[in-house]
Amino acid sequence: MAMHKEDTRNGYDRVLLLVTLLLLAFGLLMVFSASFVIAAESKGDPYYFLKRQALWIMIGLAGMFCISYFPYNKLKRLSVIILLLNFVFLGMIYSGFGSDLGVEARRWLVFGPIVVQPAEFSKLALIIFTAAYMSSRNLNFKKLANGSLIPLVLAMIVFFMIQSQPDLSTALIVLVGSLLVIFLAGVPIYQVAGLSLSLLPFLIYFTIKQDYRVQRLLTFFDPWAEPTGSGYQVIQSLYALGPGHIFGSGLGRSQQKLFYLPEPQNDFIFAVIGEELGFVGTVTVLLFYLVFFWRGFQIAMKAPDLFGSLLAAGITFIIAVQVLINVAVVTGSLPVTGINLPLISAGGSSVFFTLLGIGILLNISKHARAV
Repeated sequence: MAMHKEDTRNGYDRVLLLVTLLLLAFGLLMVFSASFVIAAESKGDPYYFLKRQALWIMIGLAGMFCISYFPYNKLKRLSVIILLLNFVFLGMIYSGFGSDLGVEARRWLVFGPIVVQPAEFSKLALIIFTAAYMSSRNLNFKKLANGSLIPLVLAMIVFFMIQSQPDLSTALIVLVGSLLVIFLAGVPIYQVAGLSLSLLPFLIYFTIKQDYRVQRLLTFFDPWAEPTGSGYQVIQSLYALGPGHIFGSGLGRSQQKLFYLPEPQNDFIFAVIGEELGFVGTVTVLLFYLVFFWRGFQIAMKAPDLFGSLLAAGITFIIAVQVLINVAVVTGSLPVTGINLPLISAGGSSVFFTLLGIGILLNISKHARAV
C-alpha cells in the first residue's frame, strides 16, 4: 500500500515512547544502584557503569529519533545492503578488530574506545531483511523454494556465525525471530513446524558440543549440586530475590550485589530489582514491558502495509523474547544464558540497537491506523 503525506498525521505512538523513556530512566537508576560498589572497587570510579550507560542511552536516543523520521518503507529497498553489512561485521569478529575482552568468547568489535557486539545488529538486520523479502510480490508460500527458503538459509548462516562466537542463546533468538516473521507472512503452519523440527538436530549438536552448555543444563535441574561452580549464579540470584519479599530492602541496599551476584548491573539486574524493590518492584517492571509489547503488536496490526506489519511484529517479538528469557534465567526457570534485560541492563550495543528498533516502531506508528 502506498503511503501518502496525510498518512503521517497520527504522530508517534506516545504510550510506546513514554514507556520506553520510563524503562530507560529506571534502568539507569538500577544500573547505578547495582554497580556503584563493584565499579569503585574494580574501576576506581563508582560512576563508571552509570556514565557509560548514560552515554549509550544518549547515542541510542539520537539514533532512535533519527530513524523515526526516516521513512520505514525505504528500509525495504535497503534490506539487502543492511544484511550484507551484518555479514561484514560478523566476519570482522575473526579479524584484527575482534576482541575477547577477557572471556573465552569473541563477540565484540573494538574500535579504539568503542566496543560493539555485532550480534545485536544481527537481530535487527535479519528482521528487516526477512520482513522485506516475505512482503515481496509473487511469492508462492505453498512451495518452499519459491517462498521462505532464501530468508531461512540466510538466517541459518547468521545462526552458525553467531553460535560460533560462541553465543547460542543470541543465535537462537535471531533464528526464532526470523521464523516468526516467515510464519506471520502467511507461510503454512506445517511448513514452519517442519522447518523448526529440522533445526532441532543442530540445536542438540551445538548444545552437547560444548561441555559448559551440558553442565548448564544439568545444573538447571539441581543448581545446589554445584553451589560454588555452575550453580553459583542462579543460587545467588535466588538469594537476592528471596529476601526482597513484598517491598524489598530499599533502593541501593542490596547485599547480593556486593561481590556475590555475578554481573549485577547486566544479566542479573532483575535479581537486584527484586531484592531492593521486592515483588511490587518486579511486577511493576513487568507491567511496563507488557504495555510496551501491547503497543508494539498494536502497531504491527494497524500498519498500512505488510512490510510494516511484519517489521513491527518482528522487532517487538525479539525484545519480548529477551525479556522472557532474562526473567526466566534470573528466577531459575531456564538454564543460565547471557541474555540481558532490554532497556534496563547495562550494555552499549544492546541499548543502542534496541532503541534503533524502537525508532522503527515509532516510525511505523506514525503511518498506522489509529492505534
